[in-house]
Amino acid sequence: MFFFLHTLMLFHHLNAKVENTQCRMMGDPKYPLFSKEGDVTIGSVFAVRSKEKLPSFMFTQKPQPLSCSSVTLRDFRLVQMLIFTVEEINRNGILLPNVTIGYRIYDSCGSRLSSMSAIMAVMNGPEFETVQRCNGQTPIHAIIGETESATTVLLARTTGPLKIPVISPSAGCHCLSNRKAYPSFFRTVPSDYHQSRALALLVKHLGWTWVGAVNSDNELGNYGMEMFLNAAKKEGICIEYSVKFYRTEYERLQKVVKTMKQGTAKVIVAFVSFYEMEFLVEQLSIQNITGLQILGSVGWITSKTLITPNTVPVMKGTLGLALSKISVEGFLDYAMNSFWDTVLPCSQRDGNLSQAELNCSRHQDLLVLKNYTEEAPDRYISNVYKAVYAVAYALHSLLNCKEQGGCEKNMTIQPQQMVEALKKVNFTLKFGGRILFDSTGGAVGRYEVVNWQQDSDASIQFKAVGYYDASLPPDQHFVLNTENIIWAGGQLQKPRSVCSESCPPGTRKATQKGRPVCCYDCIPCADGEISNLTDSNNCMHCPEDYWSNTENTGCELKAVEFLSFTEVMGIVLVFFSLFGVGITVLVTCLFYSKKDTPIVKANNSELSFLLLFSLTLCFLCSLTFIGRPTEWSCMLRHTAFGITFVLCISCVLGKTLVVLMAFKATLPGSNVMKWFGPVQQRLSVLAFTLIQVIICFLWLTISPPFPYKNMKYYEEKIILECSLGSTVGFWAVLGYIGLLALLCFILAFLARTLPDNFNEAKFITFSMLIFSAVWITFIPAYVSSPGKFTVAVEIFAILASSFGLLFCIFAPKCYIILFKPEQNTKQHLMGKTQT
Repeated sequence: MFFFLHTLMLFHHLNAKVENTQCRMMGDPKYPLFSKEGDVTIGSVFAVRSKEKLPSFMFTQKPQPLSCSSVTLRDFRLVQMLIFTVEEINRNGILLPNVTIGYRIYDSCGSRLSSMSAIMAVMNGPEFETVQRCNGQTPIHAIIGETESATTVLLARTTGPLKIPVISPSAGCHCLSNRKAYPSFFRTVPSDYHQSRALALLVKHLGWTWVGAVNSDNELGNYGMEMFLNAAKKEGICIEYSVKFYRTEYERLQKVVKTMKQGTAKVIVAFVSFYEMEFLVEQLSIQNITGLQILGSVGWITSKTLITPNTVPVMKGTLGLALSKISVEGFLDYAMNSFWDTVLPCSQRDGNLSQAELNCSRHQDLLVLKNYTEEAPDRYISNVYKAVYAVAYALHSLLNCKEQGGCEKNMTIQPQQMVEALKKVNFTLKFGGRILFDSTGGAVGRYEVVNWQQDSDASIQFKAVGYYDASLPPDQHFVLNTENIIWAGGQLQKPRSVCSESCPPGTRKATQKGRPVCCYDCIPCADGEISNLTDSNNCMHCPEDYWSNTENTGCELKAVEFLSFTEVMGIVLVFFSLFGVGITVLVTCLFYSKKDTPIVKANNSELSFLLLFSLTLCFLCSLTFIGRPTEWSCMLRHTAFGITFVLCISCVLGKTLVVLMAFKATLPGSNVMKWFGPVQQRLSVLAFTLIQVIICFLWLTISPPFPYKNMKYYEEKIILECSLGSTVGFWAVLGYIGLLALLCFILAFLARTLPDNFNEAKFITFSMLIFSAVWITFIPAYVSSPGKFTVAVEIFAILASSFGLLFCIFAPKCYIILFKPEQNTKQHLMGKTQT
């Protein structure tokens, strides 16, 4: 218990001692580059000098302060603009009638080490009064700076816990849009999110799909390039390489230049800061790498210091995004004259300086810019003007300023109050341009598209050729006049930068393995597929009744195939069909003229004429298979074929039975012919034919043949054929014909040895043999033949079997009638004629 009380009293004593301790500065104070006292004070940090010289760290004596050299005209002009704007507001007396604005401007020397020192100095002041306590308050109401994103991040992080508002005129890193990490940060430039999107849209708008990417290895470059790569991917742009370097890394710079030289991309997106670009352009010039179309970021695209006689061949035709150029009235005259008379009343002189002029010794290197009459080298100048006025408008709101009554100048302003007031700032400057911070503390994304063009006097000018405005509708974001652009190397023709050439219509893209999607091969579309667009990813199938043309660019109606009367095969089959009809008619005429002769009367002349009639129908029914299939022709061709052939075979079967019965009748006591006379022969033919008619009727009633578009055998054409409907019906018709033919063949074969000089059974046997052979070979040929050849095979079988019957049965008789009339006698036929 005693130990606990002792410890508690010790802590109370230490706490009381700390509260009474005065703040004192460790080390030498850092004085501002320029300063002016006022009722409210604006702090500022700029890299007026760009090279830092480190002291010797021997640890034997106190280190000397860091020294800076090499004045940067750009940041010096920003300093001049800040002072000009403060004096304009103080002189005007409208915004802050009875309040004056003071400033403390520090030099960060373009390095993080000096920047940190400058930040601590601007927050604390150059020195502490002896009575001042460490109360956590800063005399600064707002800080304007820095110019680079890397040092601005350092500034915003350091001042963040104290809620001191920071307004940057040029830091575009998207990382600073994080309001949780940087709640008191503002900027009068757009976030690089808009710049990255705009660069990707610019590449897409110009039709480039294959680009290289280079960025600074810092917050600006890394965040900006990451957003550009994401935006480019969404727009279908491929990145051949993405490399980065920092200004002090010479070896990495050499690797970057080597990559650019060896790459196939003709377009390079350079998302780098001004300092990195100086080193990069220098190396490109030394190695004479020309012909690359460089797309630049806001940080360097309008920097005239990059233009030298050596860099013009490399950089001529460069495109990039720049902030809108706004001229502030009266500033150039102030920067050339009034500034040197009021703020820096020193002149270059030799010899020792008096004690009153000792302060001027620190500004000797700035005096070289006194006679520099060129206009501000970049477009950030007006952003400083906007930043100072944003602070003035916020103070106007907080101090309840009125034009007549003045401001409540004794009011204490907390940093958080300034932050909230800045969020509400919304005003339009007298020279144009509106100040309005978005939810992330940034300005609206508006850029000009500038082109490095060489005039007749060989000087490089930054010509505006378009603009990007994120506040407009998406389809109006980008406006670009390509006709006014001078391309890389001063060329008038836009360079091509693609990994693979465009695939023409009729082909599709096939991505190359292991490479970006912009690298592909053009594969011709397969038959039946088309692509009617350039760079098509897929080929489209044609509709069912269509087929691709020879170029695979469009679908055409498929060719319809059927056996027609006009093609050679159809003409040949028609010829043989009509030829068979003609021969049959001639035989009929011959038999009719010789109807009273014994050879015609033999074996029932009625059956002979009926057989000739049925053969004529058989030849003619083959014609129904030729021509475009219709519903009626499909039903007619199969039924006509089946019925006529059964009629034909029935007649042959009748003739065969007549031969058998005739010889049976010669036997003693035989009365066979009484039961198989002419009437019975007619009835048998009718009965056999009627059975086939019934089969065909059932077939047509249940499932008749119909026209059918066969698209399975050939993909490129339609086979118009007659579907059988019922295959059972078709094979029943063929089977019945085959059954009759087999019966006829057996009977004729049995009757072939009967004694007779003219035994017709021999010829019937041979005809049935041919008939069977034809139709047996027809079956596999019919099944395997494609398209119209199936029909041709069937017609051939009909004609072949018909010719076989005609010639085998009637040719011997015609020969005797025409050439051997002496054998056309009853005695000769009965075998009673002596030799």
